[in-house]
Amino acid sequence: MAKYTRGTVTAFSPFDARADAEALRKAMKGMGTDEETILKILTSRNNAQRQEIASAFKTLFGRDLVDDLKSELTGKFETLMVSLMRPAYLFDAHALKHAIKGAGTNEKVLTEILASRTPAEVQNIKQVYMQEYEANLEDKITGETSGHFQRLLVVLLQGNRDPDGRVDEALVEKDAQVLFRAGELKWGTDEETFITILGTRSVSHLRRVFDKYMTISGFQIEETIDRETSGDLEKLLLAVVKCIRSVPAYFAETLYYSMKGAGTDDDTLIRVMVSRSEIDLLDIRHEFRKNFAKSLHQMIQKDTSGDYRKALLLLCGGEDE
Repeated sequence: MAKYTRGTVTAFSPFDARADAEALRKAMKGMGTDEETILKILTSRNNAQRQEIASAFKTLFGRDLVDDLKSELTGKFETLMVSLMRPAYLFDAHALKHAIKGAGTNEKVLTEILASRTPAEVQNIKQVYMQEYEANLEDKITGETSGHFQRLLVVLLQGNRDPDGRVDEALVEKDAQVLFRAGELKWGTDEETFITILGTRSVSHLRRVFDKYMTISGFQIEETIDRETSGDLEKLLLAVVKCIRSVPAYFAETLYYSMKGAGTDDDTLIRVMVSRSEIDLLDIRHEFRKNFAKSLHQMIQKDTSGDYRKALLLLCGGEDE
Protein backbone atom coordinates (compact mmCIF):
# COMPACT_ATOMS: atom_id res chain seq x y z
CA MET A 1 0.00 0.00 0.00
CA ALA A 2 1.37 3.44 -0.88
CA LYS A 3 2.47 5.43 2.14
CA TYR A 4 0.44 8.61 1.98
CA THR A 5 1.91 11.68 3.63
CA ARG A 6 -0.02 14.46 1.95
CA GLY A 7 -2.98 14.44 4.27
CA THR A 8 -4.14 17.31 6.48
CA VAL A 9 -4.88 14.94 9.38
CA THR A 10 -1.94 13.10 10.95
CA ALA A 11 -1.36 11.22 14.20
CA PHE A 12 -1.92 13.52 17.18
CA SER A 13 0.83 13.69 19.77
CA PRO A 14 0.87 13.34 22.74
CA PHE A 15 -2.14 11.04 22.36
CA ASP A 16 -4.15 9.68 25.28
CA ALA A 17 -7.15 7.62 24.17
CA ARG A 18 -8.51 7.41 27.69
CA ALA A 19 -8.37 11.17 28.28
CA ASP A 20 -10.08 11.76 24.91
CA ALA A 21 -12.79 9.22 25.72
CA GLU A 22 -13.41 10.93 29.07
CA ALA A 23 -13.59 14.37 27.42
CA LEU A 24 -16.08 13.07 24.83
CA ARG A 25 -18.26 11.44 27.50
CA LYS A 26 -18.29 14.69 29.46
CA ALA A 27 -19.21 16.62 26.29
CA MET A 28 -22.27 14.42 25.77
CA LYS A 29 -23.38 13.74 29.34
CA GLY A 30 -26.34 15.47 30.98
CA MET A 31 -28.23 18.41 29.52
CA GLY A 32 -26.95 19.89 26.28
CA THR A 33 -23.98 18.82 24.21
CA ASP A 34 -20.55 20.43 23.95
CA GLU A 35 -20.16 20.16 20.16
CA GLU A 36 -16.93 22.18 20.14
CA THR A 37 -15.06 19.57 22.19
CA ILE A 38 -16.38 16.74 20.03
CA LEU A 39 -15.39 18.31 16.72
CA LYS A 40 -11.97 19.44 17.99
CA ILE A 41 -11.03 15.96 19.21
CA LEU A 42 -12.40 13.99 16.26
CA THR A 43 -10.92 16.22 13.51
CA SER A 44 -7.43 16.34 15.08
CA ARG A 45 -6.91 12.60 15.66
CA ASN A 46 -6.22 10.25 12.78
CA ASN A 47 -8.53 7.32 12.05
CA ALA A 48 -6.42 4.75 13.93
CA GLN A 49 -6.48 6.99 17.01
CA ARG A 50 -10.26 7.50 16.73
CA GLN A 51 -10.67 3.71 16.80
CA GLU A 52 -8.59 3.60 20.01
CA ILE A 53 -10.78 6.32 21.53
CA ALA A 54 -13.93 4.31 20.65
CA SER A 55 -12.43 1.26 22.29
CA ALA A 56 -11.45 3.22 25.44
CA PHE A 57 -14.94 4.77 25.53
CA LYS A 58 -16.57 1.32 25.58
CA THR A 59 -14.10 0.04 28.20
CA LEU A 60 -14.64 3.02 30.52
CA PHE A 61 -18.37 3.59 30.16
CA GLY A 62 -19.85 0.44 28.61
CA ARG A 63 -21.27 2.66 25.88
CA ASP A 64 -20.82 2.78 22.11
CA LEU A 65 -19.25 6.09 21.07
CA VAL A 66 -20.89 6.10 17.62
CA ASP A 67 -24.34 5.41 19.13
CA ASP A 68 -23.83 8.29 21.57
CA LEU A 69 -22.75 10.63 18.75
CA LYS A 70 -25.85 9.66 16.78
CA SER A 71 -28.15 10.35 19.72
CA GLU A 72 -26.51 13.66 20.68
CA LEU A 73 -25.86 15.24 17.27
CA THR A 74 -28.09 15.97 14.31
CA GLY A 75 -28.03 16.67 10.59
CA LYS A 76 -24.91 17.08 8.49
CA PHE A 77 -22.70 17.58 11.54
CA GLU A 78 -23.79 14.18 12.86
CA THR A 79 -23.13 12.56 9.45
CA LEU A 80 -19.63 14.08 9.36
CA MET A 81 -18.69 12.99 12.90
CA VAL A 82 -20.03 9.45 12.37
CA SER A 83 -18.13 9.24 9.04
CA LEU A 84 -14.91 10.22 10.83
CA MET A 85 -15.47 7.34 13.25
CA ARG A 86 -15.84 4.73 10.51
CA PRO A 87 -12.70 2.54 10.36
CA ALA A 88 -10.60 3.64 7.36
CA TYR A 89 -10.47 0.16 5.83
CA LEU A 90 -14.27 0.01 5.88
CA PHE A 91 -14.96 3.46 4.49
CA ASP A 92 -15.13 2.66 0.76
CA ALA A 93 -16.91 -0.68 1.19
CA HIS A 94 -19.56 1.01 3.33
CA ALA A 95 -20.03 3.84 0.81
CA LEU A 96 -20.42 1.31 -2.04
CA LYS A 97 -22.88 -0.79 -0.06
CA HIS A 98 -25.07 2.25 0.50
CA ALA A 99 -24.75 3.28 -3.14
CA ILE A 100 -26.29 -0.01 -4.31
CA LYS A 101 -28.77 -0.54 -1.51
CA GLY A 102 -32.52 -0.15 -1.85
CA ALA A 103 -34.38 1.67 -4.58
CA GLY A 104 -32.16 3.30 -7.18
CA THR A 105 -28.40 3.14 -7.43
CA ASN A 106 -26.09 6.05 -6.69
CA GLU A 107 -23.94 5.88 -9.83
CA LYS A 108 -21.98 8.94 -8.73
CA VAL A 109 -20.50 7.06 -5.74
CA LEU A 110 -19.65 3.98 -7.84
CA THR A 111 -17.94 6.24 -10.37
CA GLU A 112 -15.98 8.29 -7.85
CA ILE A 113 -14.62 5.36 -5.86
CA LEU A 114 -13.87 2.88 -8.64
CA ALA A 115 -12.30 5.46 -10.97
CA SER A 116 -9.98 6.89 -8.32
CA ARG A 117 -8.70 3.95 -6.26
CA THR A 118 -5.49 2.06 -7.03
CA PRO A 119 -5.66 -1.63 -8.05
CA ALA A 120 -4.43 -2.60 -4.56
CA GLU A 121 -7.13 -0.46 -2.95
CA VAL A 122 -9.81 -2.04 -5.18
CA GLN A 123 -8.68 -5.55 -4.19
CA ASN A 124 -8.85 -4.51 -0.55
CA ILE A 125 -12.36 -3.04 -0.93
CA LYS A 126 -13.62 -6.31 -2.44
CA GLN A 127 -12.13 -8.36 0.39
CA VAL A 128 -13.55 -6.11 3.09
CA TYR A 129 -16.95 -6.09 1.38
CA MET A 130 -17.05 -9.88 1.43
CA GLN A 131 -15.91 -10.06 5.08
CA GLU A 132 -18.28 -7.38 6.35
CA TYR A 133 -21.39 -7.99 4.27
CA GLU A 134 -20.96 -11.63 3.22
CA ALA A 135 -21.62 -10.66 -0.37
CA ASN A 136 -19.64 -10.38 -3.56
CA LEU A 137 -19.26 -6.72 -4.51
CA GLU A 138 -19.04 -7.47 -8.23
CA ASP A 139 -22.30 -9.49 -8.12
CA LYS A 140 -24.02 -6.67 -6.25
CA ILE A 141 -22.85 -4.03 -8.72
CA THR A 142 -23.71 -6.09 -11.82
CA GLY A 143 -27.15 -6.69 -10.33
CA GLU A 144 -27.78 -2.94 -10.14
CA THR A 145 -26.15 -1.64 -13.34
CA SER A 146 -26.26 -2.43 -17.04
CA GLY A 147 -24.73 -1.88 -20.46
CA HIS A 148 -21.32 -0.41 -21.13
CA PHE A 149 -21.35 1.41 -17.77
CA GLN A 150 -21.59 -1.96 -16.04
CA ARG A 151 -18.80 -3.41 -18.21
CA LEU A 152 -16.36 -0.65 -17.36
CA LEU A 153 -17.19 -0.97 -13.64
CA VAL A 154 -16.47 -4.71 -13.87
CA VAL A 155 -13.15 -4.05 -15.63
CA LEU A 156 -12.17 -1.57 -12.88
CA LEU A 157 -13.31 -4.00 -10.17
CA GLN A 158 -10.78 -6.56 -11.38
CA GLY A 159 -8.06 -4.23 -10.09
CA ASN A 160 -5.79 -5.54 -12.83
CA ARG A 161 -4.49 -2.35 -14.40
CA ASP A 162 -1.00 -2.87 -15.89
CA PRO A 163 1.68 -1.89 -13.38
CA ASP A 164 3.66 1.23 -14.20
CA GLY A 165 6.93 0.49 -15.93
CA ARG A 166 8.81 1.39 -19.06
CA VAL A 167 6.43 2.91 -21.62
CA ASP A 168 6.39 1.22 -25.03
CA GLU A 169 6.11 4.08 -27.53
CA ALA A 170 4.95 1.76 -30.33
CA LEU A 171 2.03 0.59 -28.18
CA VAL A 172 1.27 4.20 -27.22
CA GLU A 173 0.99 5.08 -30.92
CA LYS A 174 -1.15 2.02 -31.61
CA ASP A 175 -3.56 2.65 -28.70
CA ALA A 176 -3.97 6.31 -29.68
CA GLN A 177 -4.77 5.30 -33.29
CA VAL A 178 -7.19 2.58 -32.13
CA LEU A 179 -9.04 5.05 -29.89
CA PHE A 180 -9.20 7.58 -32.73
CA ARG A 181 -10.69 4.95 -35.05
CA ALA A 182 -13.11 3.73 -32.36
CA GLY A 183 -14.52 7.21 -31.82
CA GLU A 184 -13.96 10.19 -34.10
CA LEU A 185 -13.42 8.17 -37.29
CA LYS A 186 -16.31 5.77 -36.79
CA TRP A 187 -20.01 6.13 -37.46
CA GLY A 188 -21.25 5.36 -33.95
CA THR A 189 -18.75 4.48 -31.27
CA ASP A 190 -16.90 1.32 -30.38
CA GLU A 191 -17.31 1.71 -26.60
CA GLU A 192 -15.60 -1.58 -25.85
CA THR A 193 -12.28 -0.29 -27.18
CA PHE A 194 -12.47 2.71 -24.85
CA ILE A 195 -13.39 0.44 -21.92
CA THR A 196 -10.53 -2.00 -22.52
CA ILE A 197 -7.77 0.54 -23.11
CA LEU A 198 -8.81 3.04 -20.41
CA GLY A 199 -9.60 0.30 -17.90
CA THR A 200 -6.48 -1.85 -18.21
CA ARG A 201 -3.41 0.10 -19.38
CA SER A 202 -0.94 1.54 -16.90
CA VAL A 203 -1.19 5.14 -15.70
CA SER A 204 2.10 6.27 -17.28
CA HIS A 205 1.20 4.54 -20.57
CA LEU A 206 -2.21 6.23 -20.71
CA ARG A 207 -0.77 9.68 -20.02
CA ARG A 208 1.41 9.24 -23.11
CA VAL A 209 -1.58 7.90 -25.08
CA PHE A 210 -3.58 11.05 -24.23
CA ASP A 211 -0.73 13.26 -25.51
CA LYS A 212 -0.39 11.19 -28.68
CA TYR A 213 -4.16 11.20 -29.19
CA MET A 214 -4.13 15.01 -29.11
CA THR A 215 -1.38 15.05 -31.75
CA ILE A 216 -3.21 12.62 -34.04
CA SER A 217 -6.77 13.92 -33.68
CA GLY A 218 -6.43 17.55 -32.64
CA PHE A 219 -8.76 16.79 -29.71
CA GLN A 220 -8.26 16.11 -26.05
CA ILE A 221 -9.49 12.60 -25.22
CA GLU A 222 -12.07 14.20 -22.86
CA GLU A 223 -13.63 16.09 -25.81
CA THR A 224 -14.00 12.87 -27.78
CA ILE A 225 -15.56 11.02 -24.83
CA ASP A 226 -17.94 13.94 -24.40
CA ARG A 227 -19.04 13.75 -28.03
CA GLU A 228 -19.05 9.98 -28.48
CA THR A 229 -20.65 8.72 -25.26
CA SER A 230 -23.39 9.82 -22.88
CA GLY A 231 -24.97 9.23 -19.50
CA ASP A 232 -23.29 7.17 -16.79
CA LEU A 233 -20.72 5.66 -19.16
CA GLU A 234 -19.55 9.12 -20.22
CA LYS A 235 -19.22 10.25 -16.60
CA LEU A 236 -17.26 7.13 -15.65
CA LEU A 237 -14.91 7.33 -18.67
CA LEU A 238 -14.24 11.01 -17.92
CA ALA A 239 -13.59 10.22 -14.24
CA VAL A 240 -11.11 7.49 -15.23
CA VAL A 241 -9.29 9.88 -17.60
CA LYS A 242 -9.17 12.64 -14.98
CA CYS A 243 -7.81 10.24 -12.34
CA ILE A 244 -5.17 8.97 -14.78
CA ARG A 245 -4.10 12.58 -15.30
CA SER A 246 -4.23 13.54 -11.59
CA VAL A 247 -6.23 12.07 -8.71
CA PRO A 248 -5.91 15.24 -6.57
CA ALA A 249 -7.15 17.38 -9.49
CA TYR A 250 -10.11 15.01 -9.93
CA PHE A 251 -11.05 15.37 -6.25
CA ALA A 252 -10.54 19.14 -6.33
CA GLU A 253 -13.08 19.29 -9.16
CA THR A 254 -15.42 16.89 -7.32
CA LEU A 255 -15.31 19.12 -4.23
CA TYR A 256 -15.78 22.28 -6.29
CA TYR A 257 -18.93 20.97 -7.98
CA SER A 258 -20.29 19.61 -4.69
CA MET A 259 -20.51 23.25 -3.51
CA LYS A 260 -20.95 25.26 -6.70
CA GLY A 261 -24.31 26.80 -7.50
CA ALA A 262 -27.51 26.47 -5.50
CA GLY A 263 -27.46 23.92 -2.72
CA THR A 264 -24.58 21.73 -1.60
CA ASP A 265 -24.07 18.04 -2.26
CA ASP A 266 -23.15 17.35 1.37
CA ASP A 267 -22.83 13.59 0.94
CA THR A 268 -20.06 14.07 -1.64
CA LEU A 269 -18.43 16.87 0.34
CA ILE A 270 -18.30 14.73 3.51
CA ARG A 271 -17.19 11.57 1.69
CA VAL A 272 -14.28 13.25 -0.08
CA MET A 273 -13.12 15.34 2.89
CA VAL A 274 -13.13 12.33 5.22
CA SER A 275 -11.72 9.75 2.81
CA ARG A 276 -8.86 11.96 1.54
CA SER A 277 -8.01 13.77 4.81
CA GLU A 278 -5.12 11.39 5.62
CA ILE A 279 -4.10 10.70 2.01
CA ASP A 280 -3.76 13.72 -0.28
CA LEU A 281 -5.94 16.59 0.89
CA LEU A 282 -2.94 18.96 0.80
CA ASP A 283 -2.50 18.15 -2.91
CA ILE A 284 -6.24 18.49 -3.49
CA ARG A 285 -6.14 21.94 -1.87
CA HIS A 286 -3.26 22.94 -4.14
CA GLU A 287 -5.13 21.80 -7.28
CA PHE A 288 -8.31 23.52 -6.07
CA ARG A 289 -6.52 26.86 -5.69
CA LYS A 290 -4.81 26.45 -9.07
CA ASN A 291 -7.90 25.43 -11.05
CA PHE A 292 -10.72 27.45 -9.48
CA ALA A 293 -9.04 30.74 -8.48
CA LYS A 294 -10.24 30.37 -4.90
CA SER A 295 -9.25 28.14 -2.02
CA LEU A 296 -11.09 25.10 -0.72
CA HIS A 297 -11.11 26.83 2.67
CA GLN A 298 -12.91 29.89 1.22
CA MET A 299 -15.52 27.78 -0.53
CA ILE A 300 -16.31 25.68 2.55
CA GLN A 301 -16.49 28.90 4.61
CA LYS A 302 -19.00 30.40 2.17
CA ASP A 303 -21.06 27.29 1.55
CA THR A 304 -21.56 25.69 4.96
CA SER A 305 -22.43 26.86 8.48
CA GLY A 306 -22.34 26.11 12.19
CA ASP A 307 -20.45 23.22 13.76
CA TYR A 308 -20.52 21.41 10.41
CA ARG A 309 -18.51 24.26 8.87
CA LYS A 310 -16.08 24.43 11.82
CA ALA A 311 -15.37 20.70 11.55
CA LEU A 312 -14.90 20.79 7.75
CA LEU A 313 -12.53 23.77 8.04
CA LEU A 314 -10.45 21.90 10.63
CA LEU A 315 -10.27 18.88 8.31
CA CYS A 316 -9.33 21.21 5.45
CA GLY A 317 -6.40 22.23 7.62
CA GLY A 318 -5.75 25.77 6.49
CA GLU A 319 -6.02 28.48 3.90
CA ASP A 320 -4.12 28.57 0.59
CA GLU A 321 -3.20 32.10 -0.37
